[in-house]
Parts: sequence; C-alpha cells; structure tokens
Amino acid sequence: MAVVLGGYTVALLGVSFFIVVITYITYQLLSRHLHKWFQMKPIPEIGGTFPIIGNALQFKTNARDFFCQIVDYTREFQNTPLLKIWIGPIPFLILFHAETIETVLNNPVHMDKAYAYKFLHPWLGTGLLTSTGLKWRQRRKMLTPTFHFSILTEFLEVMNEQAEVLVEKLEKEVGKGPFNCFNHITLCALDIICETAMGKKIYAQSNYDSEYVQSVYKMSEIIIRRQRMPWFWPDFIYNYFGDGWEHNKRLKILHSFTSNVIYERAEYISYNESDSESDQGIRRRAFLDMLLKTTDEDGNKLSHQDIQEEVDTFMFRGHDTTAAAMNWAIHLLGSHPEVQRKVQQELQEVFGASDRPINTEDLKKLKYLECVVKESLRLFPSVPFFARSICEDCHINGFKVPKGANAIILPYALHRDPRYFPEPEEFRPERFLPENSVGRHPYAYIPFSAGLRNCIGQRFAIMEEKVVLASILRYFNIEACQKRDELRPLGELILRPEKGIWIKLERRKPQTAPY
Repeated sequence: MAVVLGGYTVALLGVSFFIVVITYITYQLLSRHLHKWFQMKPIPEIGGTFPIIGNALQFKTNARDFFCQIVDYTREFQNTPLLKIWIGPIPFLILFHAETIETVLNNPVHMDKAYAYKFLHPWLGTGLLTSTGLKWRQRRKMLTPTFHFSILTEFLEVMNEQAEVLVEKLEKEVGKGPFNCFNHITLCALDIICETAMGKKIYAQSNYDSEYVQSVYKMSEIIIRRQRMPWFWPDFIYNYFGDGWEHNKRLKILHSFTSNVIYERAEYISYNESDSESDQGIRRRAFLDMLLKTTDEDGNKLSHQDIQEEVDTFMFRGHDTTAAAMNWAIHLLGSHPEVQRKVQQELQEVFGASDRPINTEDLKKLKYLECVVKESLRLFPSVPFFARSICEDCHINGFKVPKGANAIILPYALHRDPRYFPEPEEFRPERFLPENSVGRHPYAYIPFSAGLRNCIGQRFAIMEEKVVLASILRYFNIEACQKRDELRPLGELILRPEKGIWIKLERRKPQTAPY
C-alpha cells in the first residue's frame, strides 16, 4: 500500500511540476505578448486580433489571395503612415511610405532580418541574405569586391551565350500562336547563375527535368507556405504534420549538389595552381572561384560551410528574382507597342544589322532599355515584400515601436505612391530618365532594398536583364496575350504571375538571326 501511495505521490508531483512549467512558459509568452500589445496599441491595426494567434485566422492560405489581402490593406489605409498586424504572438508593422521605410532601412541598428527568415536557415545557413550583426558586416565586406563592375563584365560571355540559346528556343514558337514564355526565361536565368556563380553548366534550358532544378522551385514553395502558418513554426509539429519530410528530402538534394560542385571546383583550382599562370587552367572565372580565394582581415579563408552558404544564397536569390523581372518586362513591352518600338529603335542605333554579342559599351548606350527595366521593377518588384526586426525601441512617424517587433516593407505598394509616381498604374519608362528622377525621395523606389543591406547583386541583375531583353528584341516583336488584370500576381518569396506570361512572337530580322 505504501509503495502504491509512494508511486501515486511521485506521479502527482510529476504532473504538478509539468503544469507549473507550462504555466510559467505561458505566462512568459503572454506577458511579453501583452507588453508589446499595450505599447503598440495606438498604432492602427486591421482588427480581428485574437490572443496568441493574432490575425492568423484572417489570412488566406492561398499565396495570391494572401498577397492581395495585404495590398488591399495598404489601399484601405493609404493615408495611414504605418499599419499593424499580428502573426501568432509576433507583431508586424506594414510600411509602404518612403518616409517610414527610410526610418528603418537607413538605421544601422535595425539590420537584423525578421523572424520569418529563420525558415531559410536550413537551406541557406547564415549567409549574406540571412546573417546578422558582426557576421553579416564581415561577410559583406569580404564579398563586395567580387561584385565589382570589372569582374561582372567577365560574365557577359555567359549571358550572351545563354541568351542565344533562349533565342533559338523562342524561334520555334514564332507563328504558332500564344505560348507561355515564363519557364523559357526562368531556365535561361538559371543557366546563367549556375555558370557564373558555380562555374557549372547544368543545361537547364534543355534539361528542365533536372532534380536540382525541380528542388530549387519546390523548396521556395515549401518555405513560403510555412511562413504564413504560425502553427507550423515549431519544428516538431512541422516535421510530423507539415511538409517536414519533403523539406528535408529537397534540402539533401540541394546541399549535395552545391557541396559536390564546391569540392570539384576547389580541387580543380588547386591542381591548376601548380602552373605559374594559375588561372589559365580555368576557362572562366565564377563567383565560387573568388570565394575559394577570399580571406578575412586576419588572412583566414572561408570554410567549406561558409562558401556553401553563399553559393546556395546566390542560387536562391540570383535567378528567380531576375527571371521574374524579365518576364514582367516582356509582358509590359508586349502590351505597349510604342515602348517596344522605342527600345528597338535604340537597339538599331547601337547594333545596326549586326548580330554580334553585346559588350559593355553597348550596355552603357542602352539607356532607354534600362528605363524599361526600372519601370517594370517599379510596377512588379521581384521581391514584393521583405522584413526587418526592430532591434531597439524607436519611434516611427510619432508612434512608439518596441524592440522585437518586425517591419514588413512592401515595395509593391510603395512604388504606387502617387506623390512620387503620378498615375502609378501606368507603364511609363520615361519616369526614370535623369531629368524626371530629380527630387524623388531616395526611398520611394527600392526594388533592390536600400540602405546598408541593399542587394549586393543589383548591378549583375540589371546587366543580365538588359542582355537577355536586348537579345530577344533584336530578333522578335512581342505581342502580349493577357491584360493586366489577368496576370494575377502571386506574392510569394518572388512576385510571379499566377498563370505565367503568355505572348505571341513575330520574327523581326530572320536574315541576321544567329541560327
């Protein structure tokens, strides 16, 4: 009897201890939650907020519908300097005015990425996109020289070659009626980033079924889905009830591919360094080659893990964003024949009847085409929103914002501010001519973010877009087959059209085509 009672007492103590622990954790969460809630109460919010889960139940699970919700909120609260929502117990401020965005992006204190970026860590580690604090500062300093313009020009050969492959594929679509060009453009961008970032040809334009290619796209879908659903944020719930198994499967494929490429490239470089002219053994330089030789202030080289973080980041951010931008630009050019004719006139002045590759001097002369690229990014920024963590108590437009809150910056809404872009839904490349840009707020247009954490690869992206778009327009006339309201943008990690970009092509100069 004593043994039974003793066992009962131990069990009761165990249950009591468990209840105390859960109560303490709940109290801590609630106290922090309530503390922030009271501090941020004066900030306008969308309403319908519940304890712990916040506004999560109000949000649509479909990516497009969710994005449209957020954009609709910015229209509803257009004259409100900032807007508050809760995703789970975490407060987010939605910023879509240049003045409030500058407060965050121009302050070196608020450099950390928001909580939702932690779901990128299994894939990208803490590379340049996701790292914070000292590591980010050191890594940015180390990597900046690899994006110098003189080095970027070495990648023009790759861009021209892959653009030529794309032109040959598009030639087969001439005269066949409407087709979806989205994958054609995206696979071209993927081939470009693979060869320039890793020195590895994957022939994505002819081998779309590649396991690596499929995993890049699948992983992006998995991550954005988890970011919208706070009940899947705890790892153990995600692994048992969410996409944990598929996530880990794709992660293994991605990491195995890049790890093997890094190892092979390092061996190849090491072998060729025995030659007095060490770089002659490598036909072309890649970002990876420079990463393998990069050292910090103390002369230490990056580790294999460090390099893999950056290579995976280049692959993730270096092709999808540029591909999306080019696709949106193609739709806009196909919808505005008068703009297309101006671009082709500029191309005629630069190239005449020649079919030669594009060089750096040509790129400098293609000023109107660059305006087209910029205006396309205004209407359809490749990254429709991004987030920062507020790292210390601050005031934004007179409202107190506590440390630990998150700020969602929404370029898609920001770029439609009529104060800086009159008739914002109109496609007008002339907005970006130098004389028309004078006096515009520096944070009114941020397709590559802004401030200290602006995109390190923006010059690479603009160069690639100009090369590929120029290559297409030298040989084809484009006719868009969708109206603007039929595009139905999906606001995921990248802004995509829900059903692709449908166009018709007409051959311009068959006698000078390179096939």
